[in-house]
Amino acid sequence: QVQLVESGGGLVQPGGSLRLSCAASGVTLENYAIGWFRRAPGKEREGISCISWSDGSTGYADSVRGRFTISRESAKNTVYLQMNSLKPGDTAVYYCAATKYYTGYGLPFPIFGEYEYDFWGQGTQVTVST
Repeated sequence: QVQLVESGGGLVQPGGSLRLSCAASGVTLENYAIGWFRRAPGKEREGISCISWSDGSTGYADSVRGRFTISRESAKNTVYLQMNSLKPGDTAVYYCAATKYYTGYGLPFPIFGEYEYDFWGQGTQVTVST
């Protein structure tokens, strides 16, 4: 059973930084893509970043490109989302999710459709405010 646990959320002032973690258990992530999503109050869940575990390819939504960086650490089976220059509009519950993904087959990437993902974490709240 795949389990994903997010951590690292909290309250931060505009312009500040946070690093979210997504720790996976019950699976080896070699043939998975991990995505980060967020749901702001009153809005639909939005895919913001994605990483292919096997080759490290990454993708970002326009709303976060240049400010957020996704990475992975194999030894800890963990994916990170480094968030810099945070804005009040980044306030949301952040989720990580996992889906099977095989590189070298020309499959679409990045994967931002939430229905493409099979496993989800419980979410972590990020609040950007003075």
